[in-house]
Amino acid sequence: MSRQELITDNQVASTVQKKTEEKLSVGKSYTQGQLIWRRFRRHRLGVFGGLVISVLAIISVFAPFFAPYDYANPEYRQAFMSPQKIHFVDTDGKFHWRPFVYGLTATVDELTWQRVYVENPEQIYPIRFFIRSWDYELFGLVRSNLHFVGVDYPGTLYLFGTDHLGRDLLSRIIYGGRVSIFIALVGAVISAVIGSFMGGISGYFSGKVDSIIQRLVELLQLFPQLPLMMALSAAIPSDWPPMGVFIGVVVVMTLVQWTYLAREVRGKVLSYRDADFVLAAKTAGAKDMYIIATHIIPNCLSHIIVVLTLTIPNLILAESSLSFLGLGIQPPMVSWGVLLRNASNLQTIGQYPWIMTPGVVILGTILALNFLGDGLRDAVDPYGN
Repeated sequence: MSRQELITDNQVASTVQKKTEEKLSVGKSYTQGQLIWRRFRRHRLGVFGGLVISVLAIISVFAPFFAPYDYANPEYRQAFMSPQKIHFVDTDGKFHWRPFVYGLTATVDELTWQRVYVENPEQIYPIRFFIRSWDYELFGLVRSNLHFVGVDYPGTLYLFGTDHLGRDLLSRIIYGGRVSIFIALVGAVISAVIGSFMGGISGYFSGKVDSIIQRLVELLQLFPQLPLMMALSAAIPSDWPPMGVFIGVVVVMTLVQWTYLAREVRGKVLSYRDADFVLAAKTAGAKDMYIIATHIIPNCLSHIIVVLTLTIPNLILAESSLSFLGLGIQPPMVSWGVLLRNASNLQTIGQYPWIMTPGVVILGTILALNFLGDGLRDAVDPYGN
Protein backbone atom coordinates (compact mmCIF):
# COMPACT_ATOMS: atom_id res chain seq x y z
CA MET A 1 0.00 0.00 0.00
CA SER A 2 1.36 3.39 -1.01
CA ARG A 3 1.79 6.26 1.42
CA GLN A 4 -0.96 8.28 -0.27
CA GLU A 5 -3.44 5.39 0.04
CA LEU A 6 -2.50 4.96 3.70
CA ILE A 7 -3.11 8.67 4.40
CA THR A 8 -6.46 8.49 2.59
CA ASP A 9 -7.53 5.44 4.62
CA ASN A 10 -6.57 7.17 7.87
CA GLN A 11 -8.57 10.25 6.89
CA VAL A 12 -11.61 8.12 6.10
CA ALA A 13 -11.33 6.27 9.42
CA SER A 14 -10.97 9.56 11.29
CA THR A 15 -14.04 10.99 9.54
CA VAL A 16 -16.11 7.92 10.36
CA GLN A 17 -15.04 8.07 14.00
CA LYS A 18 -15.93 11.77 14.27
CA LYS A 19 -19.37 11.18 12.72
CA THR A 20 -20.01 8.29 15.11
CA GLU A 21 -19.07 10.44 18.11
CA GLU A 22 -21.31 13.24 16.81
CA LYS A 23 -24.25 10.84 16.56
CA LEU A 24 -23.69 9.60 20.08
CA SER A 25 -23.42 13.13 21.47
CA VAL A 26 -26.49 14.60 19.75
CA GLY A 27 -28.82 16.07 22.35
CA LYS A 28 -26.49 15.14 25.20
CA SER A 29 -24.10 17.16 27.30
CA TYR A 30 -21.52 15.60 29.58
CA THR A 31 -19.64 17.00 32.52
CA GLN A 32 -15.87 16.65 32.77
CA GLY A 33 -16.27 13.82 35.26
CA GLN A 34 -18.64 11.93 32.96
CA LEU A 35 -16.25 12.30 30.03
CA ILE A 36 -13.38 10.97 32.14
CA TRP A 37 -15.51 8.00 33.26
CA ARG A 38 -16.52 7.21 29.64
CA ARG A 39 -12.90 7.19 28.54
CA PHE A 40 -11.80 5.18 31.56
CA ARG A 41 -14.37 2.44 30.88
CA ARG A 42 -12.79 1.84 27.47
CA HIS A 43 -9.43 1.12 29.12
CA ARG A 44 -9.87 -2.58 29.94
CA LEU A 45 -6.65 -2.99 31.88
CA GLY A 46 -7.47 0.10 33.91
CA VAL A 47 -10.91 -1.24 34.79
CA PHE A 48 -9.39 -4.62 35.67
CA GLY A 49 -6.81 -2.94 37.89
CA GLY A 50 -9.53 -0.90 39.58
CA LEU A 51 -11.56 -4.04 40.32
CA VAL A 52 -8.53 -5.84 41.76
CA ILE A 53 -7.65 -2.89 43.99
CA SER A 54 -11.28 -2.57 45.12
CA VAL A 55 -11.37 -6.25 46.12
CA LEU A 56 -8.04 -5.96 47.97
CA ALA A 57 -9.26 -2.85 49.77
CA ILE A 58 -12.48 -4.53 50.91
CA ILE A 59 -10.63 -7.64 52.09
CA SER A 60 -8.07 -5.53 53.94
CA VAL A 61 -10.68 -3.38 55.68
CA PHE A 62 -12.66 -6.43 56.83
CA ALA A 63 -9.58 -8.59 57.42
CA PRO A 64 -10.90 -10.44 60.52
CA PHE A 65 -14.00 -11.52 58.60
CA PHE A 66 -12.10 -12.81 55.55
CA ALA A 67 -9.16 -14.35 57.45
CA PRO A 68 -9.82 -18.06 58.14
CA TYR A 69 -7.56 -18.05 61.22
CA ASP A 70 -6.06 -15.68 63.75
CA TYR A 71 -2.91 -14.38 62.08
CA ALA A 72 -0.95 -14.31 65.37
CA ASN A 73 -2.04 -17.70 66.71
CA PRO A 74 0.75 -20.31 66.30
CA GLU A 75 0.11 -24.02 65.72
CA TYR A 76 3.55 -25.56 66.16
CA ARG A 77 2.43 -29.04 65.11
CA GLN A 78 1.43 -27.70 61.71
CA ALA A 79 4.62 -25.76 60.91
CA PHE A 80 5.53 -25.44 57.22
CA MET A 81 2.40 -27.20 56.06
CA SER A 82 2.09 -27.02 52.29
CA PRO A 83 -1.01 -25.41 50.69
CA GLN A 84 -4.01 -27.70 50.84
CA LYS A 85 -5.71 -28.74 47.62
CA ILE A 86 -9.40 -28.13 47.03
CA HIS A 87 -11.25 -31.15 45.62
CA PHE A 88 -14.56 -31.75 43.92
CA VAL A 89 -14.02 -35.47 43.17
CA ASP A 90 -13.02 -37.95 45.88
CA THR A 91 -10.79 -41.02 45.51
CA ASP A 92 -13.81 -43.18 44.60
CA GLY A 93 -14.60 -40.93 41.64
CA LYS A 94 -17.70 -39.44 43.25
CA PHE A 95 -18.40 -35.79 42.38
CA HIS A 96 -19.26 -33.39 45.20
CA TRP A 97 -21.13 -30.17 44.53
CA ARG A 98 -19.60 -28.63 47.63
CA PRO A 99 -15.79 -28.34 47.44
CA PHE A 100 -13.87 -30.09 50.19
CA VAL A 101 -10.39 -30.74 51.55
CA TYR A 102 -8.92 -33.90 52.98
CA GLY A 103 -7.54 -34.24 56.46
CA LEU A 104 -3.76 -34.27 56.69
CA THR A 105 -1.51 -36.76 58.45
CA ALA A 106 2.03 -35.79 59.43
CA THR A 107 4.74 -38.23 58.29
CA VAL A 108 8.50 -38.14 57.77
CA ASP A 109 10.17 -38.34 54.36
CA GLU A 110 12.57 -41.30 54.44
CA LEU A 111 15.03 -39.60 52.09
CA THR A 112 15.23 -36.09 53.54
CA TRP A 113 13.95 -36.79 57.07
CA GLN A 114 11.67 -33.79 56.76
CA ARG A 115 8.15 -33.66 58.08
CA VAL A 116 5.57 -33.87 55.29
CA TYR A 117 1.80 -33.90 55.33
CA VAL A 118 -0.14 -36.55 53.42
CA GLU A 119 -3.84 -36.35 52.56
CA ASN A 120 -6.09 -38.83 54.34
CA PRO A 121 -8.96 -39.82 51.99
CA GLU A 122 -10.99 -41.08 54.93
CA GLN A 123 -11.28 -37.57 56.37
CA ILE A 124 -13.37 -35.23 54.22
CA TYR A 125 -14.12 -31.69 55.38
CA PRO A 126 -16.54 -29.66 53.21
CA ILE A 127 -15.65 -26.00 52.73
CA ARG A 128 -18.35 -23.83 54.29
CA PHE A 129 -19.11 -20.16 53.81
CA PHE A 130 -20.14 -17.82 56.62
CA ILE A 131 -18.91 -20.23 59.25
CA ARG A 132 -18.54 -19.63 62.99
CA SER A 133 -14.96 -19.81 64.24
CA TRP A 134 -12.54 -17.75 66.39
CA ASP A 135 -13.71 -14.51 68.02
CA TYR A 136 -12.64 -11.08 66.87
CA GLU A 137 -13.60 -7.42 67.17
CA LEU A 138 -14.27 -5.56 63.94
CA PHE A 139 -12.93 -1.98 64.19
CA GLY A 140 -12.76 -2.51 67.94
CA LEU A 141 -16.54 -2.11 68.14
CA VAL A 142 -18.39 -5.13 66.78
CA ARG A 143 -17.62 -8.47 68.41
CA SER A 144 -18.27 -11.53 66.24
CA ASN A 145 -17.05 -15.00 65.30
CA LEU A 146 -18.50 -15.09 61.77
CA HIS A 147 -16.00 -15.73 58.96
CA PHE A 148 -16.28 -15.81 55.21
CA VAL A 149 -14.89 -19.31 54.64
CA GLY A 150 -13.61 -22.24 56.68
CA VAL A 151 -14.06 -25.89 57.60
CA ASP A 152 -15.39 -27.62 60.68
CA TYR A 153 -12.99 -28.62 63.45
CA PRO A 154 -10.70 -30.63 63.45
CA GLY A 155 -10.24 -29.97 59.74
CA THR A 156 -7.88 -27.28 58.46
CA LEU A 157 -8.04 -24.94 55.49
CA TYR A 158 -4.55 -23.65 54.74
CA LEU A 159 -4.93 -22.47 51.14
CA PHE A 160 -1.51 -20.77 51.12
CA GLY A 161 0.16 -23.11 53.62
CA THR A 162 1.69 -22.19 56.98
CA ASP A 163 4.92 -20.56 58.15
CA HIS A 164 7.61 -21.79 60.54
CA LEU A 165 5.30 -21.34 63.54
CA GLY A 166 2.28 -22.99 61.94
CA ARG A 167 0.43 -19.71 61.37
CA ASP A 168 -1.94 -19.54 58.40
CA LEU A 169 -0.14 -17.67 55.61
CA LEU A 170 -3.36 -16.52 53.91
CA SER A 171 -4.61 -14.89 57.10
CA ARG A 172 -1.24 -13.20 57.62
CA ILE A 173 -1.24 -11.90 54.04
CA ILE A 174 -4.72 -10.46 54.54
CA TYR A 175 -3.70 -8.70 57.75
CA GLY A 176 -0.37 -7.68 56.21
CA GLY A 177 -2.20 -6.06 53.31
CA ARG A 178 -4.19 -4.08 55.83
CA VAL A 179 -0.97 -2.49 57.11
CA SER A 180 0.96 -2.19 53.82
CA ILE A 181 -1.90 -0.70 51.82
CA PHE A 182 -2.88 1.65 54.65
CA ILE A 183 0.69 2.92 55.05
CA ALA A 184 0.99 3.49 51.30
CA LEU A 185 -2.42 5.18 51.09
CA VAL A 186 -1.86 7.49 54.07
CA GLY A 187 1.68 8.30 52.95
CA ALA A 188 0.48 9.07 49.42
CA VAL A 189 -2.34 11.32 50.63
CA ILE A 190 -0.04 13.29 52.95
CA SER A 191 2.56 13.53 50.18
CA ALA A 192 -0.16 14.79 47.81
CA VAL A 193 -1.22 17.51 50.26
CA ILE A 194 2.34 18.69 50.92
CA GLY A 195 3.42 18.33 47.30
CA SER A 196 0.37 20.21 45.99
CA PHE A 197 0.88 23.02 48.49
CA MET A 198 4.61 23.41 47.86
CA GLY A 199 4.26 22.99 44.10
CA GLY A 200 1.40 25.50 43.98
CA ILE A 201 3.37 28.13 45.88
CA SER A 202 6.49 27.48 43.81
CA GLY A 203 4.74 27.80 40.46
CA TYR A 204 2.48 30.70 41.39
CA PHE A 205 4.96 33.07 43.03
CA SER A 206 7.99 32.06 40.94
CA GLY A 207 11.15 34.13 41.47
CA LYS A 208 13.08 33.61 44.71
CA VAL A 209 10.33 31.51 46.29
CA ASP A 210 10.43 29.14 43.33
CA SER A 211 14.22 28.94 43.46
CA ILE A 212 14.30 28.11 47.19
CA ILE A 213 11.63 25.42 46.94
CA GLN A 214 13.15 23.85 43.83
CA ARG A 215 16.60 23.73 45.39
CA LEU A 216 15.06 21.95 48.39
CA VAL A 217 13.35 19.50 46.04
CA GLU A 218 16.59 18.87 44.17
CA LEU A 219 18.44 18.34 47.46
CA LEU A 220 15.98 15.63 48.54
CA GLN A 221 15.96 14.02 45.09
CA LEU A 222 19.75 14.05 44.97
CA PHE A 223 19.91 10.97 47.22
CA PRO A 224 18.72 7.55 46.04
CA GLN A 225 15.24 6.94 47.37
CA LEU A 226 15.72 3.61 49.16
CA PRO A 227 19.02 4.46 50.93
CA LEU A 228 17.52 7.77 52.06
CA MET A 229 14.48 5.98 53.48
CA MET A 230 16.76 3.46 55.18
CA ALA A 231 18.77 6.24 56.79
CA LEU A 232 15.66 8.03 58.03
CA SER A 233 14.08 4.79 59.26
CA ALA A 234 17.24 3.90 61.17
CA ALA A 235 16.68 7.09 63.17
CA ILE A 236 13.43 5.69 64.58
CA PRO A 237 14.18 4.55 68.18
CA SER A 238 14.14 0.77 68.56
CA ASP A 239 12.26 0.97 71.87
CA TRP A 240 9.21 2.63 70.29
CA PRO A 241 5.97 0.62 70.38
CA PRO A 242 4.75 -0.93 67.09
CA MET A 243 2.24 1.87 66.54
CA GLY A 244 4.98 4.46 67.00
CA VAL A 245 7.12 2.69 64.41
CA PHE A 246 4.07 2.58 62.14
CA ILE A 247 3.66 6.37 62.34
CA GLY A 248 7.40 6.86 61.92
CA VAL A 249 7.44 4.84 58.69
CA VAL A 250 4.57 6.95 57.31
CA VAL A 251 6.46 10.16 58.16
CA VAL A 252 9.66 8.86 56.54
CA MET A 253 7.87 8.00 53.31
CA THR A 254 6.11 11.35 53.26
CA LEU A 255 9.39 13.25 53.63
CA VAL A 256 10.78 11.53 50.55
CA GLN A 257 7.79 11.27 48.21
CA TRP A 258 6.26 14.77 48.24
CA THR A 259 9.01 16.21 46.05
CA TYR A 260 7.94 14.31 42.94
CA LEU A 261 4.36 15.58 43.05
CA ALA A 262 5.59 19.11 43.83
CA ARG A 263 7.49 19.14 40.54
CA GLU A 264 4.41 17.94 38.64
CA VAL A 265 2.07 20.47 40.25
CA ARG A 266 4.54 23.31 39.70
CA GLY A 267 4.51 22.66 35.96
CA LYS A 268 0.70 22.70 35.85
CA VAL A 269 0.48 25.85 37.97
CA LEU A 270 2.90 27.66 35.67
CA SER A 271 0.51 27.03 32.78
CA TYR A 272 -2.53 28.23 34.78
CA ARG A 273 -0.91 31.23 36.46
CA ASP A 274 -1.75 33.67 33.64
CA ALA A 275 -5.10 32.10 32.70
CA ASP A 276 -8.18 34.30 32.41
CA PHE A 277 -9.92 32.89 35.48
CA VAL A 278 -6.84 33.63 37.62
CA LEU A 279 -6.60 37.18 36.31
CA ALA A 280 -10.32 37.63 36.97
CA ALA A 281 -9.89 36.46 40.56
CA LYS A 282 -6.99 38.89 41.06
CA THR A 283 -9.08 41.73 39.64
CA ALA A 284 -11.87 40.86 42.06
CA GLY A 285 -9.42 41.31 44.96
CA ALA A 286 -8.84 37.67 45.87
CA LYS A 287 -5.67 36.92 47.84
CA ASP A 288 -2.89 34.81 46.41
CA MET A 289 -3.31 31.82 48.75
CA TYR A 290 -7.06 31.86 48.14
CA ILE A 291 -6.47 31.79 44.38
CA ILE A 292 -4.05 28.88 44.72
CA ALA A 293 -6.36 26.86 46.98
CA THR A 294 -9.70 27.48 45.28
CA HIS A 295 -8.89 28.19 41.63
CA ILE A 296 -5.57 26.68 40.56
CA ILE A 297 -5.23 23.48 42.63
CA PRO A 298 -8.79 22.25 41.79
CA ASN A 299 -7.89 22.51 38.10
CA CYS A 300 -4.85 20.32 38.80
CA LEU A 301 -6.89 17.81 40.81
CA SER A 302 -7.28 15.24 38.02
CA HIS A 303 -3.54 15.31 37.42
CA ILE A 304 -2.87 15.00 41.15
CA ILE A 305 -5.12 11.94 41.38
CA VAL A 306 -3.24 10.24 38.56
CA VAL A 307 0.14 10.96 40.15
CA LEU A 308 -1.24 9.79 43.49
CA THR A 309 -2.34 6.49 41.95
CA LEU A 310 1.12 5.95 40.51
CA THR A 311 2.79 6.92 43.82
CA ILE A 312 1.02 4.27 45.92
CA PRO A 313 2.87 1.32 44.25
CA ASN A 314 6.20 2.99 45.00
CA LEU A 315 5.25 3.37 48.65
CA ILE A 316 4.12 -0.26 48.90
CA LEU A 317 7.49 -1.37 47.50
CA ALA A 318 9.30 1.03 49.83
CA GLU A 319 7.45 -0.23 52.92
CA SER A 320 8.03 -3.85 51.92
CA SER A 321 11.73 -3.18 51.37
CA LEU A 322 12.16 -1.41 54.71
CA SER A 323 10.26 -4.10 56.61
CA PHE A 324 12.18 -6.84 54.80
CA LEU A 325 15.44 -5.22 55.91
CA GLY A 326 14.17 -4.88 59.48
CA LEU A 327 13.87 -1.07 59.36
CA GLY A 328 10.12 -0.82 58.92
CA ILE A 329 7.17 -2.46 60.65
CA GLN A 330 8.18 -4.61 63.60
CA PRO A 331 6.43 -7.69 65.07
CA PRO A 332 3.88 -8.34 66.45
CA MET A 333 2.47 -6.11 63.69
CA VAL A 334 2.56 -7.79 60.30
CA SER A 335 2.99 -6.39 56.80
CA TRP A 336 3.90 -7.89 53.44
CA GLY A 337 7.51 -6.87 53.98
CA VAL A 338 7.58 -8.60 57.39
CA LEU A 339 6.24 -11.77 55.76
CA LEU A 340 8.91 -11.64 53.07
CA ARG A 341 11.56 -11.51 55.79
CA ASN A 342 10.82 -15.20 56.44
CA ALA A 343 11.79 -15.90 52.82
CA SER A 344 15.27 -14.41 53.10
CA ASN A 345 16.89 -17.85 53.48
CA LEU A 346 17.51 -19.65 50.18
CA GLN A 347 17.35 -23.04 51.87
CA THR A 348 13.92 -22.22 53.30
CA ILE A 349 12.69 -21.05 49.90
CA GLY A 350 13.93 -24.25 48.26
CA GLN A 351 12.19 -26.49 50.79
CA TYR A 352 9.05 -24.43 51.35
CA PRO A 353 8.46 -22.32 48.20
CA TRP A 354 4.97 -21.18 49.32
CA ILE A 355 6.70 -18.83 51.76
CA MET A 356 7.26 -16.57 48.71
CA THR A 357 3.50 -16.09 48.25
CA PRO A 358 3.54 -12.57 49.80
CA GLY A 359 5.96 -11.53 47.05
CA VAL A 360 3.48 -12.72 44.42
CA VAL A 361 0.73 -10.74 46.14
CA ILE A 362 2.92 -7.61 46.15
CA LEU A 363 3.68 -8.08 42.45
CA GLY A 364 -0.01 -8.49 41.57
CA THR A 365 -0.97 -5.42 43.61
CA ILE A 366 1.73 -3.29 41.97
CA LEU A 367 0.63 -4.36 38.49
CA ALA A 368 -3.04 -3.65 39.28
CA LEU A 369 -2.17 -0.18 40.62
CA ASN A 370 -0.09 0.58 37.54
CA PHE A 371 -2.93 -0.54 35.26
CA LEU A 372 -5.31 1.68 37.21
CA GLY A 373 -2.92 4.61 37.03
CA ASP A 374 -2.45 4.19 33.27
CA GLY A 375 -6.21 4.06 32.76
CA LEU A 376 -6.77 7.20 34.81
CA ARG A 377 -3.95 9.03 33.03
CA ASP A 378 -5.40 8.22 29.60
CA ALA A 379 -8.89 9.16 30.75
CA VAL A 380 -7.88 12.48 32.29
CA ASP A 381 -5.53 13.53 29.49
CA PRO A 382 -6.32 11.51 26.32
CA TYR A 383 -3.94 13.64 24.23
CA GLY A 384 -1.10 13.53 26.75
CA ASN A 385 0.76 10.80 24.85
